[in-house]
Order: sequence, then structure tokens, then C-alpha cells
Amino acid sequence: MAKKQKLELTWIGKDEQPKLEPRILLEDPELSYHAKERVTENDIFDNRLIYGDNLLALKALEQEFTGKIKCIYIDPPYNTGNAFEHYDDGLEHSIWLNMMKPRLEILKNLLTEDGAIFIQINDEEHAYLKVLCDEIFGRKNFITNICVKMSHLSGVKMSHVDKKLPKIKEYILMYAKNKELLKINPIYEKESFFNVFDRYNNFLVRDKDDPDNMSKWSVIPLRKAAQNYNVDVNNLEEYENFCIKNAKNIFRTARNRSKQFEELPNDDKFREIITPTGLKKIAYKREEVIFCSDRMKVIDGELVPVKPLGDIWLDIGINNLHNEGGVDFRNGKKPEKLISRIIEMVTDVGDIVLDSFAGSGTTGAVAHKMGRRWIMIELGEHCHTHIIPRMKRVIDGTDQSGISKAVNWKGGGGFRYYKLAPSLLKKDKFGNWIINPEYNPEMLAEAMCKHEGFTYNPDPEVFWKQGQSTENDFIFTTTQLVTQQMVEGIVEQMKENETLLICCKAYNVNVEDFPQVTIKKIPQAILNKCEFGRDDYSLNVNNLPMKEKEPEQLELF
Repeated sequence: MAKKQKLELTWIGKDEQPKLEPRILLEDPELSYHAKERVTENDIFDNRLIYGDNLLALKALEQEFTGKIKCIYIDPPYNTGNAFEHYDDGLEHSIWLNMMKPRLEILKNLLTEDGAIFIQINDEEHAYLKVLCDEIFGRKNFITNICVKMSHLSGVKMSHVDKKLPKIKEYILMYAKNKELLKINPIYEKESFFNVFDRYNNFLVRDKDDPDNMSKWSVIPLRKAAQNYNVDVNNLEEYENFCIKNAKNIFRTARNRSKQFEELPNDDKFREIITPTGLKKIAYKREEVIFCSDRMKVIDGELVPVKPLGDIWLDIGINNLHNEGGVDFRNGKKPEKLISRIIEMVTDVGDIVLDSFAGSGTTGAVAHKMGRRWIMIELGEHCHTHIIPRMKRVIDGTDQSGISKAVNWKGGGGFRYYKLAPSLLKKDKFGNWIINPEYNPEMLAEAMCKHEGFTYNPDPEVFWKQGQSTENDFIFTTTQLVTQQMVEGIVEQMKENETLLICCKAYNVNVEDFPQVTIKKIPQAILNKCEFGRDDYSLNVNNLPMKEKEPEQLELF
């Protein structure tokens, strides 16, 4: 029978995926940081900043955070650019795709079932990335392709308009883990005052002593109401302020063809209508009342007229981007308003937001100010020169740039700084694999828990219960010689339905005597599980070999 084929993107090296070592994370308390006091009861302190290769770091997070991240935003390298001048175009894109595929696969695993991922990209790899994401997340889980204005037609761009169309936009691909479960909060942009108020011409007068009694409501024209309050309706600013302040009393009507409305008497009384779906509506003269307050939202901390925002974002604002966060990160920093809009779309307070290409730390800064938990990963030295100082200012409350004023940010909370542990195994001078001498007993026990699928959770009372996979299945790791007598002593403490995996360098035990105990030798038990001794899975083009010249290009000497 012919092999069933599927539509997919293929490239050089697609099936040669790395066997990643599940590293443990080591906290450095000297670089962790938290506020000196609580600012609110909701301050969050367990955020994570991880320094290290982001693919290994994602693998390190996989066991603990699978299915727990609500929102992922990444801003990966957009293209390989001139670094690949010695390679043909096919290989150039292949290297980029080989970098992205394993990262996206782990990121998908980390998402909650109702979570979403946002990937910012430009023209160079956008089409390739879209097809790759269709394959990984499922085409049915594609939500939208947002187009964002990221620069202006000025300066150098204007000097080259005769040669090419200047690029002022980027894309954000949005995918759900499960589209059926994803809830998207509506987002809005500021609207012109007249575009909103032009159709609102009625002013509702409520009874002062009984404001909720509809039978006592009356209506006067909007402009007359404003004049009654001594407002100059020809003064745009004065008239606008009056309308915004009284938006809940300003309304228009729209024809509603439902049976409930058609059966109403055509009089000047207000009535509450319950629709078949249970939704409450207010009727006036057989028409539905639409209050202006329904078109008012808080944008950037200010109550303003709004309209629903679609998939083209022109209002982000990039003029003062270099000042945000107090760090200079040219050609890489993203506006806080952009990230806050993304976070607002799919998360609630307390949800976890992840950025595995952290850059200058915008995602963490914004998530922190919005009351979300966050995880950031960064390999570059700007993790220390940019992200840490920026997050300290956020936590201290001294960073009042970006969205700070809009969310009334006063500081608080904190984060823990982690680095990746070194590889668990290394070769000795004879080329033999041994346990890395940098690992102390606690690190070794935690690492073996990850390798064997156990959760590291040492029991303070029982030395051999270092981790467990289920309620009754435990693991014990030691560098000592495991003897028959040692296992007998452990088995005497075990309950009838408990099992134990012992990982050790050597043992002298008749294993058949202990059916509830399994013994594995390290490093032999894990040697073939993953790739040890590799610390860098980044797109480091300087380490790539030169392309061989074609035969006709070979020089004579």
C-alpha cells in the first residue's frame, strides 16, 4: 500500500533533531532581586529570569511547566542575513528552520490548553514560519496574522525609495494550543470624538431620588442637555469633556427586529427586555437603546471613545521607544504597548507569560506591571547589562516609562535568576564518560529525577525519598556503592505498595531479592538518552564550516 502523504514543509536536516539533555536550573541568589516591602497583596515574587541557551532552557522548563504557560511571545532572529554569504539560499533557510522547529515544539508543550503563542517576524522568513507553525500547532489552530507598523517613512528609508519599497511593518503570527478553548479578550483603539458622538443625539434624564426607575426617565436632545450644564457646544474640547463625563446617559437607538421589540407599544416609555438568550436590553419606542458608554474604554489609563481593533495595528507608537525601560537596545527593543496588548488579549491577572528570546526584557517588564507571572530566557550578555537593571527599576517603581502610568505602576514583587547547570556527564582524560565533578549530591539527585521522569522533592525525614513520579513511586540517587545490606534496610522502611528506583555508580546486590526495587548504573543508564557536553544550540554562524567550492571554482594552486 502506498505511503500516506501529508502537506508539509521540507528542508535539509529537518529530521535530524537534537537529543536535548534535560538540564537542571541553578539559582544565583546574588542576582535574584525582590522589593524591600510588599506594595500590594498581589505582588508576585516567583518570576524567573534564566541565563543560558534558550533551547536547553526550554527543555529544562518542560517537566515543571508543561501545560502551564498561558501566553508565549517570542521575537526570534528574523533571518540569517549576510552571515550566510557562503551558502546557497536553500541551506540558509534550512539552518533557520532547524533552529526554530525544536523550540516551537517545546513551546507548544508548555502552553495551557486555552493558551496562545505570538511570534513576531518580518518578510524574510514569514512564509516559511507560517507553514512550519501550521505543521506544529495545526492549521486549524491558526488565529490570525497581525500586521504592525514598526517604523516611519523617514531618514534613510526615504533616501532609497527609488530602489525598493521601504519596509515599515512586521507580522505577528498568532496560534492557539486549542482554538476551541481559546478566549480572546476584545481589544480597542482610540476613535475620533466626532466619529463616536455624531450619531448619539439623546440625553437620558434620570430621577435624582430614584435613578433606576425607568418609568421616571425622560429624554432631551444632547446639545440642549449640554447647554443646560452651561457647556459651549461650539467649543470642541469643552463639549467632548461633557460627553465623556456623561457617557452613561447619552444614547442613540437602533432598530431591533426581534419579536420582543416588535410587540412593544410605540410610546415614550423605557422598558427592559429579556432576550431568548437571557440578555437584558433596554427598549425605547420599539428600538434598542445603545448607550455611548458602550463605546468608551480605558486606553493608556484614559477613558476615551474607542472602536474595535482588527489585525492591522497602526497605533502602537514608536517615537520614544529608545527611552522605555531605561535601556538602549537598538533594532531589537519592542514597545511596551505592543506587548501589553498581546498579554491583555489572552491572559488574566496571575497567568504565566513566557519569552524565550528576551532581548531587552520588555515582555517581563510589561507582564510584571500587569500582574502576570513571567519567565524570560536570554543567552546574550544583555541579560545582565539590560534585563536585570531594567527589572530592578520596575520592581523598585522607578521605571515610569512605557505602560507604567497607564496601569498606575508603583513597584513591588521580584524575580529569581537562574543559570543552566553544566552537562551532567563529561569525558575524562581517557575519553570515558563520567559524572561531572561539578555536581554535588543534591544536584545529581535532581538531575537524575529529570532524566527518569520524577519530580525532585526530597523528603526531610526519609533519605531515600528524593523524588517521586506517582504517589507510591520514588527515586534515590547516590554515588556510594549500593550493597545488599543497604537495600535491605531501605526495603524494611517501604510500604507494601511502594516502589523505588535506585540510581548509583556501582552496586553489589542480588536484585532478584527485591522485586519492588529497580537499580540502574550511571552514567550507563542515561548515556544514550540525550546529547551530553553540548552547551550551545544557538544560531552561531561563526561556528559553521565554510561551503566547499564547486569543482570548476577550484584554484590551480
